[in-house]
Amino acid sequence: MFEQVYYGNTVKEWIISLSIIIGALILNKGIVLLNKYVIQKLTSKTKNRLDDILFKMLESPVLLGIVLASIWIASSRLNLDPAIDKFFLRSYQVLIVLNVTWFAVRFINALISEYIEPIANDPNNKRIDSNILPIIRRTLLGIIWAIGGVMALKNAGVDVGTLIASLGIGGLAFALAAQDTIKNIFGGITIFTDRPFRIGDRIKVDGFDGIIEDIGVRSTRLRTLDRCLVTIPNYKIVEASVENVSEEPMRRIVSKLGLTYSTTPEKMKEAIDILKNMPKTVKGIDSKEVFVFFSDFADFSMVITFIYFIKKASDIPQTISTVNMEILTAFNAAGLDFAFPTQTIHLETGN
Repeated sequence: MFEQVYYGNTVKEWIISLSIIIGALILNKGIVLLNKYVIQKLTSKTKNRLDDILFKMLESPVLLGIVLASIWIASSRLNLDPAIDKFFLRSYQVLIVLNVTWFAVRFINALISEYIEPIANDPNNKRIDSNILPIIRRTLLGIIWAIGGVMALKNAGVDVGTLIASLGIGGLAFALAAQDTIKNIFGGITIFTDRPFRIGDRIKVDGFDGIIEDIGVRSTRLRTLDRCLVTIPNYKIVEASVENVSEEPMRRIVSKLGLTYSTTPEKMKEAIDILKNMPKTVKGIDSKEVFVFFSDFADFSMVITFIYFIKKASDIPQTISTVNMEILTAFNAAGLDFAFPTQTIHLETGN
């Protein structure tokens, strides 16, 4: 019975080849158990996480590789039709390349998740932006799959040069049709790499003032101070001047106070002294950055320019209100009168 011939091979040869494949499956089951109950327990005791990642990522590609090798050995020892032999060879070469590519993708993905993601998600991190990490991941994995795909096609007998040339022509037409989208994508990459702002920052750009809610590949969403959601294409942000309000160390405030022309020099000096001592009264003002000077003789008043800086940690609107209230109280107590538009008309009458 074992010597009977079917499709050019004896039953014995068919059984041996099938046994090779079954033996590979049994070996795979043993490797899974060995990895689960022995290797993983050993690697978990080491401080280095690389060995854990390596064995975890290697398992599936290695198991597939063993199956592919067993199929290749089993088929190569059989007397098959040349066309079938060629098919097995091409298929084996393609699957081996895809298997290696799969392992590389899993390994790179694990390294990013294990080492780079914790750094990007660290609030004290200033090196890697967590928003750019998904783009880095997709780009790296896409490049690896593209290289693996090209090599697999080449092993399958496809003329890769001709294929790339034809794709290049189609890609050119697509790029011309989608040039605005491409501009936005490159604008998004520029935002991620230059990092002029982050999610949660308040910025002023293109006439809008608000808080960044999301930074995408194509556009950036900003919640204005009026609570409206504005979506701005990334290329417009890259081409515009962006003011990051959240990064300012202090807020500069300029106040011009007009006193009446009946104010004496002594009272003017008193007013200046009151303003210079304002940091002692209001805690939110930086005491080192206060400038007060008698700046103008205006049409209706004598103007004192008061420049001060509010500390970043302070409530800016409340601090401004407190300063103005202190000025009003101190000036009223000192008998200093604020000017308002008035005109005095002098009439001369002849004899």
